[in-house]
Amino acid sequence: MDKQAHMSIESPVSSTLHFHDYHPVLDDFKAEVLSGLSRASRQLSPKFFYDRKGSELFDAITELPEYYPTRTEIGILQEHGEAIADLLGQNCLLLELGSGSSKKIRVLLDAIKPAVYMPVDISREHLLGSAEALAADYPALEVHAVCADYTTDFDLPCCPDHLPRVVFFPGSSIGNFEPSRALELLRRMAHHLEEGGRMLIGVDLKKDVELLHAAYNDSQQLTAAFNRNMLHRINWELDADFDVQAFSHHAFYNEPEGRVEMHLVSNKAQAVTVAGQLFEFAAGETIHTENSYKYSVEEFQSLAEAAGFVPEKVWTDDDKLFSVHCIRLLKRGQCLQ
Repeated sequence: MDKQAHMSIESPVSSTLHFHDYHPVLDDFKAEVLSGLSRASRQLSPKFFYDRKGSELFDAITELPEYYPTRTEIGILQEHGEAIADLLGQNCLLLELGSGSSKKIRVLLDAIKPAVYMPVDISREHLLGSAEALAADYPALEVHAVCADYTTDFDLPCCPDHLPRVVFFPGSSIGNFEPSRALELLRRMAHHLEEGGRMLIGVDLKKDVELLHAAYNDSQQLTAAFNRNMLHRINWELDADFDVQAFSHHAFYNEPEGRVEMHLVSNKAQAVTVAGQLFEFAAGETIHTENSYKYSVEEFQSLAEAAGFVPEKVWTDDDKLFSVHCIRLLKRGQCLQ
């Protein structure tokens, strides 16, 4: 895939904050949406959840009592911050993929004290707001915020070459990808590391189905609003006419596949126009919007090894809900296969 053109602007908040924009253009969004809706089994990428409203809804979801991943991962980082810092080292370039609201990164910044922090996220306004807040709270830290789709190729901004690089990939976002694509993504991430470079990655663990169901079907229905917001976004940006309330949120654990699936279910037979193209939905037909794969520790370590990494350390909470892995790139050539 062609690398995206980019511009760089400097925020007035601090001379240490720089913003680099590789944001996908509208035509890319249009092409992917039309392609996904044209499939026999309709599908939309979860990366399209994260416009401004979607990012705000997800932040609210992370505060829900049913949604364990965020608070559990933060707890692991807090409890084991010293050990994590010993492995990752200090004065590095810390590259965070899918940074979102940057809640977790503050724990890591305090522990490892990097020289440069580089958050990468697809939601432009949300990213810039978070980066401005971090630059204000950490005035000695050089921040390079990069608006990009990290699942595609993009160039990193110019930064000091002598700094060791560390990749932080929290939130079990790796679980949004089918295993073959997760392997491809790990190899893509390795492109940003030198041989021996380390990645810290959050991975959700397999667990009781009732806990999973509650996490993705919260009582306040924020996850339902988050799921349907993708249709609002398509309406706004692609001149579509989805009747958003005519689609219901449906999330369930697919045990044979080891993943939670999220769908939008058409409540009736209906026709929808998107960017001038007509799509007909039967009652009960779904749009598959997200997968969230759950791994055992051993399953994820095998995946990391296949991507050219060596598992070095794993931390979990006492209830074995979530895991944080430190993996080291063995040979850079292996990840380019």
